[in-house]
Amino acid sequence: MTGSMIIQNFKELANSDKKKDCLEILEAGLQAAKPENIIPKFVMPNKIKINNNEIKLDKFSNIYSVAFGKAADSMTRALNAIVPIKNGIVVIPKGSKSTIKGKKFQIFNSRHPKPDKTSVKAAKEVIKFIENRRNDELVIFLVSGGGSSLLAMPNEITLDDKIHVTNLLLKSGATIQEFNCVRKHLSKIKGGKLVEDMKCSGISLVMSDVEGDDLSAIASGTTYMDNTTFSDAIDILEKYKLKRKTPIEVLQVLEKGKKGQSEIIVKKPMIKNYVIANNNDCLNEMKKVAKSKGYNVKTMQIFGDIKEAVRKILENISDEQKSCLIFGGETTVKVLGKGMGGRNQELVLRLLKNTQKLKKMVIASLGTDGIDGNSVFAGAITENIKVDLKTMKEFLKNSDSGRFFQKQKANIVTDFTHTNLMDIGIILK
Repeated sequence: MTGSMIIQNFKELANSDKKKDCLEILEAGLQAAKPENIIPKFVMPNKIKINNNEIKLDKFSNIYSVAFGKAADSMTRALNAIVPIKNGIVVIPKGSKSTIKGKKFQIFNSRHPKPDKTSVKAAKEVIKFIENRRNDELVIFLVSGGGSSLLAMPNEITLDDKIHVTNLLLKSGATIQEFNCVRKHLSKIKGGKLVEDMKCSGISLVMSDVEGDDLSAIASGTTYMDNTTFSDAIDILEKYKLKRKTPIEVLQVLEKGKKGQSEIIVKKPMIKNYVIANNNDCLNEMKKVAKSKGYNVKTMQIFGDIKEAVRKILENISDEQKSCLIFGGETTVKVLGKGMGGRNQELVLRLLKNTQKLKKMVIASLGTDGIDGNSVFAGAITENIKVDLKTMKEFLKNSDSGRFFQKQKANIVTDFTHTNLMDIGIILK
């Protein structure tokens, strides 16, 4: 492995051969998620080529970039190394130090997963930036997960109302698609509205953090379109019993939209959006490394409720010797307590609890963005050592898996990885 390892506490954690193997496979997954390993596959100095589609770059007088999401800075950096960008905007989460410096790029650090004043300021600047482009110019949009909260332009409601609704949805266990459906209908830019009246040419390169690479859900389809309706948004609030807690102004905007909108209009995307990377890119790389180490490999993806996901993973654990189950995707967790959680660490804890009677194995899971839930860790790695059941239940009840693994010195540390292709995990036997 080269010097620039993403897993920072690799040496401390790799205290057995099996754990070392496991961490090396995870590291390969993380490396595959880096924009510098992705962008050059599609962008050349004179053209962008995706599948059979080609855009010649020399026909534009200037090329600009607008990037938002957890990978915005690293995507911009990778792009700028190949194509001369005149200037651009980069919007990344607070706490994440931009990997690209220089006068060319205006950098905003706004809040995630709840928007803040900077999210609004960044959105205003992006709107202005696009309005100022001429028709012989090209804007390359670089979109990654987390973008929904980093750019915010509340429509007829206050930022506080928007934050309140975001909060309700975050704790409800709603899927990212449902979450973003509501956000899109409370926004002036989401669901393709940002690029609706653009005079210049545009293309959007997207790193997917959403199941099935649904472009209208990734970063709330800001440069794409909206395939959901105001009614859908209202239904979602009802489904999770949130209507009573939702500010009246928010409900009014949704009701007004429902009345005023013919539900049949399918807006079509104004510019081409391409998914250039997804969770499978990580899994495929991990599979290669695991096979090269002589493991029998099986891969799977998990989405939705975490308990359901645990059941599926347990069903897929092989009885074979030297087996490696690689899983990716993203689970949803209902936050129960006030603890330091994170869906990856909770997943590892739940698997630990359910494998107490099984043969020795290593269990690990982490978020490719490096920040799991409200913790400072990316995930956790553990052997299925004997742990008191009551203790585990206590930590789970308080959504405190992060602290459970802190006691075991089993958290994986990467810090912000400047990328985001959902979660990856492994069970090694």
